[in-house]
Amino acid sequence: MSNTSEALTKAVNAMTDTENPSVFDVTIICTTDDHQADYWMQRLSEGICKSDDSSSPFPMVLAVSEDWAKGGAGNGLGTLYAYTKACKVAKSKFGVDLKSKLDAKEVSAALFHTAGKGTRLAPLPASENNNKPGVKLPVCHKLSDGTHAPITVLEAVVKQSGLYASSRKGRLSVFWGDQVFVPSAPFQYIPTHHADIMCTLIGDKAPTEEEWIEKGLDKYGVIAVSNGPGRDAAQVEKVDHPTATRMLKVLGDIGSVGPSLGSFSVSAVLLEALCDEYGEELTKKEGKFDTDPHFWMPLTLPEEDYVQLMDQKGVSEEEAKAHHERMSKMKKDFEEKGHLKAMGLFGAVDVGDKACWWDYGLLKLYATNNLKFVDTDESSDLLRKFFGVTEKQMHCAIGEKCKVDNKSYLSACKVKSGEIKECVMAGVEVVDIMAEGAIIVNCTAKKIVAGKNAILYNLIDDSEEGIVAGEGDVIVSVTEESGEMMELRSKHSICGGKAWKEIVAGNKLTFEEVMVKNFNSNVTKIEQKRKELFKKTSSSFGEF
Repeated sequence: MSNTSEALTKAVNAMTDTENPSVFDVTIICTTDDHQADYWMQRLSEGICKSDDSSSPFPMVLAVSEDWAKGGAGNGLGTLYAYTKACKVAKSKFGVDLKSKLDAKEVSAALFHTAGKGTRLAPLPASENNNKPGVKLPVCHKLSDGTHAPITVLEAVVKQSGLYASSRKGRLSVFWGDQVFVPSAPFQYIPTHHADIMCTLIGDKAPTEEEWIEKGLDKYGVIAVSNGPGRDAAQVEKVDHPTATRMLKVLGDIGSVGPSLGSFSVSAVLLEALCDEYGEELTKKEGKFDTDPHFWMPLTLPEEDYVQLMDQKGVSEEEAKAHHERMSKMKKDFEEKGHLKAMGLFGAVDVGDKACWWDYGLLKLYATNNLKFVDTDESSDLLRKFFGVTEKQMHCAIGEKCKVDNKSYLSACKVKSGEIKECVMAGVEVVDIMAEGAIIVNCTAKKIVAGKNAILYNLIDDSEEGIVAGEGDVIVSVTEESGEMMELRSKHSICGGKAWKEIVAGNKLTFEEVMVKNFNSNVTKIEQKRKELFKKTSSSFGEF
């Protein structure tokens, strides 16, 4: 086994260790609305973050909605606002002073950003009534009641990111809710900076201009780490090699660079400083600031370089200078209080340039990464291990008249007859099926026909003809609280982000119109109604 394979295997083993599960002491979910917040508070508390010690409030789940002005807060202010709201929930619901616990380095906390429309994943988020992180994957896990059901994208992300919990007592970690990765670099570390950002560092020395172009670094936000003993870092965004070299002189001798992943962690004292600095915006719920252009870059780059980068974003010189001045003053106050004596301000956490990635934020990537279950490469082996897939058929009842090839993976499925080739299925109950190269999740019908690259999702059908999906067809069902269901279609080749305002695949509504119709849906009630309808319909087909 190579060093990389050994590192990846070690990381997955830590993520899946049931005896010593890796989970943050406090998990904060930032959602679109209060119904989603209630849903995740319950689901995670009873599942991935369930406590085995009734005498302790930890692990604790705090889900809050981003009730900000139109246009959103940005992931910078959004982080600070979600954290302050979570502190209030921790106090009112659990009697815990989260801020004091972080200050004392008694707990680790992680915040997951999940708010958003999920345009690029359409129509799957619509089927979850805008609960984008609730999109299901075609593999089941055990629920608190002993049953098995498809795991959601957010549950997978929470399970994976807990890998860093033990290294981050007294820090708030921030993750995005649609990517799962397995680091090839060591995941246990001692933080040396008040803010550290995850990145994929390439090599152990600064790249040449040719290497910069070859790696496509001019297309990303890039983190550069100095060769000095402090290993300080700085960030630039979408610049060519000469420009980056000039801007990063502030670091001195550059040791290595690599694309930023965006996820980061901050110390309790820096978190407090940021909350104080943006206190007025947080109180008024106004303004929009993101972490990279409004926190990290003005804190790590000289004014002239910062102004140039912001000009590329259409920000005026006057506005950029004013913001840089604001952050420089905050940094000076922070330093004068002695906070930079023991720790640096901004550093990097390398996940390794051989890290494994499974992104579920785009429809095509959802398809590609879920069909990896049927592959045989190292990434697929890690994927199956991460999700606890130890057999081709788990918790299934497959009839003698159903032929399943040796590539397909089925989880918690009941099938009487038919043929299944190179498919990934979870939570499916069907009388007869003919499917090849398809992904089928949480569906029940008398008959299912699905071609290659088809995705069938949350469908409940009691008709004689059943569900028919051609090659590349994407068919989902959108359920309302009343139990009324609407079918929504797309194609594997359609990007929901580009077609967001268009009528596609014979639908009556655009994806945007369905999103508006789903606004503020009670996702907990709808999920319960969907389960009732599923069970009633499946039961009408007789014994499996």
